[in-house]
Amino acid sequence: MEFPDLGKHCSEKTCKKLDFLPLKCDACTQDFCKDHFIYAAHKCPLAFKKDVHVPVCPLCDTPIPVKKGEVADVVVSEHMDGDCKSHPGKKTDKIFTFRCSKEGCRRKEMLQLTCEQCRGSFCIQHRHPQDHGCQRGSRPIGPAG
Repeated sequence: MEFPDLGKHCSEKTCKKLDFLPLKCDACTQDFCKDHFIYAAHKCPLAFKKDVHVPVCPLCDTPIPVKKGEVADVVVSEHMDGDCKSHPGKKTDKIFTFRCSKEGCRRKEMLQLTCEQCRGSFCIQHRHPQDHGCQRGSRPIGPAG
């Protein structure tokens, strides 16, 4: 051996393999080979400090705090049944809120289309002054605009 101090032995009791690129566990600060550097592979006693996963609600994308000893699926399910903001059964905001001002038209639009002459809100079909019979304003606009 030309370099006896090069590399380190794996800290796993059953392995002790000489590794020239050892990995140090960030929880227990021991050196391990590539097969044992994962918390579960070397049964790290301090893994609970580093290996923390916070579940996220799939409906509202809010992180759900889970206490030690609780099952994450049960906690997320309780959140979805109780205080979830975007529960599918709860009332949602209406998308089509702008109703057409043309007499006899009952269509609603997502965006407000306002006539520049009479300031009325109209649907796509009646958005032009000649389409809704605009009477207000200084002068009617011709067909070409």
